[in-house]
Amino acid sequence: MDVTVTKLPQSKMELRITLSWEEWKGEMEHAAEHLSKDVKVAGFRPGKAPRNVIEQRFGKEALLAEAAEHTVSHSYPKALAKEKIEAIGRPEVTLGKFAEGEALEYSVVTAVMPEVKLASWKDAVKKINAAFAKQSENIDEQEIDAELAKLAEMRAKLVTVNREAKIGDNVLVDFSVLQDGVLIENGKSEKHPLVLGKGVFIPGFEEQLIGMKEGEEQSFELTFPAEYHAKHLAGKPATFQVKMGVVQEREIPAIDDAFAASVGNFESLAKLRDTMRTGMLEEKQQKSKDDRRTEILDALVEKATIEYPEILVQEELVRMMREFEAQIQSLGLDFAAYLVQMKKTEDEVKQEWEPQAKKRIAAQLILGSLAQEEDIDVDSPDVEAEMNKALQSYKDIKDIEKNLDMERLYSAVHGQLRNAKVFAFLESL
Repeated sequence: MDVTVTKLPQSKMELRITLSWEEWKGEMEHAAEHLSKDVKVAGFRPGKAPRNVIEQRFGKEALLAEAAEHTVSHSYPKALAKEKIEAIGRPEVTLGKFAEGEALEYSVVTAVMPEVKLASWKDAVKKINAAFAKQSENIDEQEIDAELAKLAEMRAKLVTVNREAKIGDNVLVDFSVLQDGVLIENGKSEKHPLVLGKGVFIPGFEEQLIGMKEGEEQSFELTFPAEYHAKHLAGKPATFQVKMGVVQEREIPAIDDAFAASVGNFESLAKLRDTMRTGMLEEKQQKSKDDRRTEILDALVEKATIEYPEILVQEELVRMMREFEAQIQSLGLDFAAYLVQMKKTEDEVKQEWEPQAKKRIAAQLILGSLAQEEDIDVDSPDVEAEMNKALQSYKDIKDIEKNLDMERLYSAVHGQLRNAKVFAFLESL
C-alpha cells in the first residue's frame, strides 16, 4: 500500500492511497458474498452463491465497485496507523479508477487533531508563578470577624415593630409599577420582602421606603438605570405605587460563646474561630491555586497557534449547550422556555459561545501537548484507584454495567490525573 499525505488548512489532511491488484483482489470474494446476502439465488443459501453466479446477476462493474468499497474500509485505518495520523470525524472519500487486474486508487480528506505550536511560553509561566509566590495566604482576625458578622446576620431574629422603617429593617411591601398609567409586565408584587439598605432594587426605591409605617401608602417617580437588564425599560421613567406592610427589626445575636454553641456545638467562640480560620485558609489556598492555573492557561492559550477543525468546535459547543441545559433544568426551569425568554435560539447561543469553545479546546490540546513534550503520564494503578473512588457511589456491579462506559471513564480519569501532573510541572517553573 502506497500512501501520500498532504497537509490542508483547518487541521485537515489528504491521504492518496494506492493498492496493487494483488493487495485488493481478495476483496472480490467478500464482495460477492455480501451481495449474495441481499438476493435469493435458486439452489443456494443466502450469502453462499458462487462468485460467478453473483457476477452474472449483478455484472462485473457492480462486483468491482463493492470490492473497492470493502478495500477502502479495511485499508484506510491501516493507512492512518502507518502514517501515525490521529483522524477525527467522518472522512470524505473519493474513489478513483478501479478495474480488474489493476491498482486501486482513492483519496481521503479527514480532519485531524490539530498541531499545537507554543512560542516562548516558559517565561510567561515563570512570571505568573513569581507573582503568586508573593501573595499572602494567611487569614487575619479582621477576615474572621467579617465572616462571623455575616454568619450572625444570617441568624438574625425578625421582630415586628410599630414604628417607621429604617435602614437595616426587614419589610414586606405591596407595589405596582406603571408607565403612562399602565401597569408594566410583571410590574406588580404583594408582600415583597426587602432588607432596606441592601440596594437590590433600582436606585432610589429603598430610600423612598425609609420613614414609612405599616399601612402607609405613597406614589413616587423613578427612572430605570440605563444599563437595566430589561432593555425596553432601561433609562425610562416610571411611577411606583407602594403600600408598606410589616416592618420588622433584625435582632442580630451577640457573637459570643453561646453563639458558637448555637452554630455547631462549639465549646467556645475561640474554637469556632479556629475552625473558621482553617476552613477559610483552605478555601483561600484553593482559590489561589485555581486563579494561578487559570492565568497560566490563559497565557498558554495566548502563546499558542492552533488551527481548529470545525468538527472539534461543534462537538465542544454541543457539550457546552448540554451543560447549560442541565444547569437550567437543575433550577427547575424548562430549557426551551428559557431560550424563548432569552429571545435566542440554540444556534445563536452557540455562535456567541464559539470563542469560549475554542479556548476550552485549546486548553485541553495544550495540556496534552505539554504532557507529550515533557514525557508526563499517569500509571494505570493510579487511574484505577481514582476510578474505584468514583465507582463507590454505585450500589452493585449491575448499576455500573448499566450506567457507565468503563473505557470512557478510564480515559476521562486518566486525562484529569495527567492534567494535574502537567499543572504541577508548570507551577514548579
